[in-house]
Amino acid sequence: MRKLFTDIKAIHGIEDNTKSLLKGAEMSRVVTIHDAWLLTENGNFANWGSMQDSDLPKADEIISLHGLEVLPGLVDSHTHCIFAQLRSGEWEMRLKGATYEEIAAAGGGILNSAYKLRIMDEEWLYEQSLWRVKRMIEHGSTTIEIKSGYGLSIESELKMLRIGRRIEKNVKATIKTTFLGAHAVPPEFKGRQDDYVAHIINDMLPAVCAEGLADHMDVFCDRGFFTPEQTLLLLEAAAKYGLPAKIHANELGITGGVQVAAKAGAWSADHLEHIGNEEIECLRNSEVMPVGLPGTSYFLDIPYAPARTIIDAGLPFALASDFNPGSSPVCNLQMVWSLGCSRMKMLPTEAFNAITLNAARSLRLEKSIGSIAAGKQADFWITETHNAIQSVPYFFGVNHAKTVYLSANQA
Repeated sequence: MRKLFTDIKAIHGIEDNTKSLLKGAEMSRVVTIHDAWLLTENGNFANWGSMQDSDLPKADEIISLHGLEVLPGLVDSHTHCIFAQLRSGEWEMRLKGATYEEIAAAGGGILNSAYKLRIMDEEWLYEQSLWRVKRMIEHGSTTIEIKSGYGLSIESELKMLRIGRRIEKNVKATIKTTFLGAHAVPPEFKGRQDDYVAHIINDMLPAVCAEGLADHMDVFCDRGFFTPEQTLLLLEAAAKYGLPAKIHANELGITGGVQVAAKAGAWSADHLEHIGNEEIECLRNSEVMPVGLPGTSYFLDIPYAPARTIIDAGLPFALASDFNPGSSPVCNLQMVWSLGCSRMKMLPTEAFNAITLNAARSLRLEKSIGSIAAGKQADFWITETHNAIQSVPYFFGVNHAKTVYLSANQA
């Protein structure tokens, strides 16, 4: 099936499919063509060109976009969108001065979400999570990573991951799941953190892999959570099952997460609100994708990952939403794009590349998504906004996506 989209004011994010990521000065470059047509074939991008061409390609269906602009689908590589309830009460506690760590010590935070999820009906949890994913797609996110980590028991972690797989089957977006049993230490293992690590390795991980429920393994390697030594043990165990690593690193301090990510060959190190020269050099000598989560910094009022420092050091950088009920209740990557610019001092082009090709690279999906390139999956969205690369992050707080296409079909 060949579809020809015509009368396009601008197509942004065109790429020749030779780049697996963009780093340093490359991140400021976005290829755009104007007054264009776009051809898809069997759900993949096939070709593009100028409306001034004397002969347009033949197609089974021709769709005029009436002067709108086209952007590749956005890639949200870090979300926790399966959860039982919002945690707005904790938000009010923070407004009164409580810190994230103080709330966690009082039984809030991740443990609060885990308690609620354990008792939540699976069908209801699925419906709520599916609704959230659909809202993300409506804002242009066509690839979404979904983590477990609010179960912290075999039964509840499996429940979350099964829901993730079920969502994958019932939406046309690309969905990837991540096992995050090492998100926190559950109450039944209080004071026995090493025992919980052993439980994950010996019991939880085999159960997850036996059902084929996860595409990656993640660990919250940070102060008050899991140590670098424990993190490495967990990731080495996951590697034996063929699960690649992703790490929550350095959200609460410089705690060795980046070094562990490099040693374990992790696909990404996410958060990075705290980072120094040693971490920069470590990233430079690895294939770990640094991922910033500005929604978390905005909501918790903590430092932002130093995107400017990382990019100016010649490194790649990606952005994600960290969508979750406690520290980043934002499901809109357009808003993350804006925060990357206004709070992390990224150029609009840099932040755009951080939520497209580089975000795809953090999931090692850059060969199939993340840009408009021949042979890649035809995921894209159209907008009435003119000069979209600058205007979308500038004019924040509204949804600029008029229509979203997944494999060249309307979502």
